[in-house]
Amino acid sequence: MRLKNFRRFFVKFKESTMPSKQTSGQPNWHIVLNLYLFFFYFSGITHLLLQLSDSTIFVGFRQAVYMSLLWLVPVLLFPDRTRAIAAVIGVVLWAASLVSLGYFCIYGQEFSQSVLFIIFESNPAESSEYIAQYFRWWMLLVFAAHTAIAIFLWRRLRTPALSPRTAKIASLVIVTFLFLFPLFKESVVKGQGWDEAVDKLQRRMEPAEPWQMVVGYLQYRKQLNNMQSLLEKNAALPPVENLQDAYRDLPSTLVMVIGESTNRQHFSLYGYQRPTTPRLDAMKDQLTVFNQVVSPRPYTIESLEQVLTFADQQNPDLSLTRPSLMNIMKQAGYKTYWITNQQTITKRNTMLTTFSKHMDVQHYMNNSRAQNSREYDENVFAPFEEVLNDDAPRKFIVVHLLGTHMKYDYRYPPEFARFNDREGILPVMNEDQVEVINSYDNAVLYNDFVVTSLIGKLAARDTRSLMLYFADHGEDVYDTPPHKMLGRNESSPTLAMYAVPFMLWTSPAWQATTPRDFSAYTDRPYSLSHFIHTWADLTGLSFDDWDKQKSLISDAFVEHPLWVGNPDGKRPLIEFKQ
Repeated sequence: MRLKNFRRFFVKFKESTMPSKQTSGQPNWHIVLNLYLFFFYFSGITHLLLQLSDSTIFVGFRQAVYMSLLWLVPVLLFPDRTRAIAAVIGVVLWAASLVSLGYFCIYGQEFSQSVLFIIFESNPAESSEYIAQYFRWWMLLVFAAHTAIAIFLWRRLRTPALSPRTAKIASLVIVTFLFLFPLFKESVVKGQGWDEAVDKLQRRMEPAEPWQMVVGYLQYRKQLNNMQSLLEKNAALPPVENLQDAYRDLPSTLVMVIGESTNRQHFSLYGYQRPTTPRLDAMKDQLTVFNQVVSPRPYTIESLEQVLTFADQQNPDLSLTRPSLMNIMKQAGYKTYWITNQQTITKRNTMLTTFSKHMDVQHYMNNSRAQNSREYDENVFAPFEEVLNDDAPRKFIVVHLLGTHMKYDYRYPPEFARFNDREGILPVMNEDQVEVINSYDNAVLYNDFVVTSLIGKLAARDTRSLMLYFADHGEDVYDTPPHKMLGRNESSPTLAMYAVPFMLWTSPAWQATTPRDFSAYTDRPYSLSHFIHTWADLTGLSFDDWDKQKSLISDAFVEHPLWVGNPDGKRPLIEFKQ
C-alpha cells in the first residue's frame, strides 16, 4: 500500500513539473507575478510581520521586494521546468525563512549577523540556551502554517508563456537592476573601491532569504577577523607604567553609563522648558551635574575611540597604540563587565565590540540587523542586576545604552509618549518638526527612567559605589536657527550636536570613605576627549601618562581648547565655543 502511494505521489509530482499548456501565445504576466509572489513569500512574511509590529524601518522590506526578483531568472530561462526549479529554490528559501520567522517569534526582531556572533562566540551550552530560551510549542503550528502556505503557492505555479527573447531581456533587466547597476554606481559613479562596492551590494541583499544567513555569516566572519586583529594588537600593548591605586584596599563598584545621541539641551535638569527628566530633577541634590561638557566628535565610534582611550583630537592614533581605559581597570585589579543595548558586530560597531572584549564579561542585548529598530534600554536591567550580584569585591561596569538614537519613537514604550502637543515648542516649527521633537523628548523622558532606575538598583546594594553618566554625542533636533537641522553634520557643527549630559552619583559609603566636593568645577568647559584622565582621578588611579591638568575634577585643571572636527580630514579642526 505504501509503495503504491509513493508511486502515485511521484507520478503527480512529475506531471506537476511538466510544462503547462497555454491557450494563447501572448505573455501571461499574471503567471510571472504568481512566480514572484511564491519566491517573495519566504522573505516577505517575516518582513511583513516586522512592519505590522512596527519593529523596524521599511528599508529591509524594500530590499526583500527587490532581491526576490532574482529567483525569476532561472525560471524565465528554463520555463519547461518551472515547478521543479521553483521547488528546489523554494526548499532552500523555506529552510532559511524558518530561521528568520522563528527568530521573530522569539524576539520580535529581524535575524542578523549579531545573532550569529552570539551563537558562535558562546559555548555550546550557552548557544543552546540562547536558541531555546523562548521556544514555545505554538511555534510548531506557525511553522506548519508557514509551510502549508508555501506548498499552496507552489501548486498554483504555471509555466510562463514568454518568448525566449522576452525571457532573456527580462532576465538581463533583473540582473542589471539587482547587481550590475549598483556595482557600477558605487565603483564608477561614486568612486568607491571594489571591496566597498561589493560590501554595499551584500548589505542590499542581506534582508532577503537566504542571504540573511549567507551574507550574515560572511559579514560576521569578516568583522570577526577585523576584531581579532584589533584584539591581538591591543593584547601586545605594554600596560601603563607605575600604576597606583589610592583605593586598592576598598571594595568598590564603579559604573559608567554611556548614553547615545542625547543632547543635554533637551533635559529639564539643564533648564529645558519641558519636564523631560522628572526623576533626575527629583534627585538633583544627590548628583553632581556638569554643565559644559562636549563630545569631540558627533558620531558614536569616533567619539568613543577618544573617550575610552588616550586618543584625542590632536592624537587620534593613540586609540590603537596605547592601552584603553578598560585595559587599565583590569590592570588595577577590577573585574570588568560590558553590558550593551547597541548592535553587536556590524561594520560600524565592530570597534565597540572590540572594546567590550577588553572586558572580562560581556552581555549583548541587541541583535537587530538595523540600528533603527525598536529596542528599549530596559533590556540592560536584568544583566545589570546579575552583574551586581557577582561577589567580586571590585567591579567596573560599562552600560552602553541606545539612549535617544534615531528613530526616536522606537526608543520608548507607548506609556512614555507624554509629549504630544506644541506646548514648549517654538511657533516657527511645522507639524512634522513638532512630531519629531515630541518623539525625541519622549525618548529623553524614557532615558530619564532608565538612568535613574540604574542608579536605584546600584543604591539598593548599599555598597561603596559610584555611577557616572554621559552621552557619546548630542543631536540637533531643530534646535539651532534657522531650525532646519535634524541629526548631526560634522562639517556644520552646532552646540546641539556636541552638548552632552555629564553627571555623577556616589553612594553614602563612597562619600564616607572618599569625601570630595566637585561643586566648584561644574561650569568648567571640558571635552570628553580627555575623559580617561578624569576617570582615573575620580577612581583614585594614577600612572605615568595620567595628566591631572586634563582632569575635570582636579584642582590642577587647565582649560584646553574644545577641538571638534575630523582629525583625519582635509579641513582644520575647529575650536568650539559654547
